[in-house]
Amino acid sequence: MDIDITEKQNQFINSTAFETLFGRCSTEDGKSYGQLIDAFLYALKYSKSKQIIFRRTYPDLEKSLIRVSIEIYPMQVASYNSSKHMWTFKNGSIIDFGYIDNEKDVYKYQSAEYDVIRFDELTHFTEYMYIYMISRCRGANNYPKGLKSSTNPGGIGHSWVKARFIDIGQPNIVHQFAEGSRIFIPSLVQDNMFLLENDPDYVTRLDNLPEKERKALKYGDWDIFDGQFFSEFRRDIHVIEPFEIPSTWKRFRTRDYGLDMCATLWIAMDWNMNAYAYKELYKPDLIVSDAAKQINDMTNEKIDCDYAPPDLWNRNKDTGKSTSDIFAESGQYLTKADNNRVQGWLAVHEWLKVFEDEQGQLTSKLKIFNNCTNLIRTLPAVIHDEKNPNDVSTEPHELTHMPDALRYFCTMRQLPPKINKKLPEGYYTDTELEDLGYKDVNTPVKVNVVKSVSRRRR
Repeated sequence: MDIDITEKQNQFINSTAFETLFGRCSTEDGKSYGQLIDAFLYALKYSKSKQIIFRRTYPDLEKSLIRVSIEIYPMQVASYNSSKHMWTFKNGSIIDFGYIDNEKDVYKYQSAEYDVIRFDELTHFTEYMYIYMISRCRGANNYPKGLKSSTNPGGIGHSWVKARFIDIGQPNIVHQFAEGSRIFIPSLVQDNMFLLENDPDYVTRLDNLPEKERKALKYGDWDIFDGQFFSEFRRDIHVIEPFEIPSTWKRFRTRDYGLDMCATLWIAMDWNMNAYAYKELYKPDLIVSDAAKQINDMTNEKIDCDYAPPDLWNRNKDTGKSTSDIFAESGQYLTKADNNRVQGWLAVHEWLKVFEDEQGQLTSKLKIFNNCTNLIRTLPAVIHDEKNPNDVSTEPHELTHMPDALRYFCTMRQLPPKINKKLPEGYYTDTELEDLGYKDVNTPVKVNVVKSVSRRRR
């Protein structure tokens, strides 16, 4: 049997992590090939091993994985039982096909034991389904155990899969955790030379998809999904490597505080009104004085303004002090931010807006240092409120703290209105420039400026 695989499929097959996610961007039948070949090779290598491959429903299994397995598995080494949905190998190994349509279906596997558990289209499953099945990955033999999944961005499980595999760090690297190891192996359509050779028009069809689907399937963009509030967020544009911030730039601090989470951002602004979120504190269960101490411990620069939501000025009935009073006792004198949510989110949209600079490069007014991991994680994850599409949903609540902190800064530091850069050449007084919107805006204007009060023009 000749087996042709791509480099990414080979990396998936040879993964040693306990949990492996293969991030595909192909929606053709060939997408299941790597998962099936990996299961086949494992079954041959480890006699009497047990594996199971899940899809959400049985029709999904039959139309994809089962059909493809029958095409590629040689009958000389294994036979398929259609009533049991199971491959049995001559060395005693088995590969089951299973489905979990709703969360109670996991209890069908309560007494099961598998050496390898596989999920095809992992984002179609809930986190509970996946976590429960981890407990079924067990056995008395010394065979390597693990969960191996493949998926595209999107689906009901998008957020938890992204948090578990994508947000943990760099891809293609095994990350260690107390409960085991994980790796995310991304694979773009460009990595599948077999698909491109056999179906050269596939990329063209992807290009004709709506923007969100195209970015998810063609570029593997995990920051884009249905219902996303900040769809303009692009990791390749908004997230940058840290650099030393000049001492002459203004520094701001902005926070969303509650006992459930102290979310604080440090933001620097250059002289062209570009903002850089360069440091964050994200920690729950801090009383005000402890939160103030941790913020002070992280601050060794002069803060020009410190923004906070209005509820921090509410006074405690017993002590008569407000939260802002307690922060002030630690030297943090807060500025009350506007808490208009809709207007605030519009301001965040403006700061995130992607545009072409004078060199034709895509950029934005707000950049985020890559060490601000919680802002990077939560900002693209918040969704529209069902009742008010102009507002961010307050659920899941954990996702809202950092975006709220950013909102207070964006609300209070509004970007200037966009001005016409094609000002005709001529002589203008300072007053005329101010009337035209050019005062205190660091936009190059190739005009001759005169200081006299007369309004003479060429």
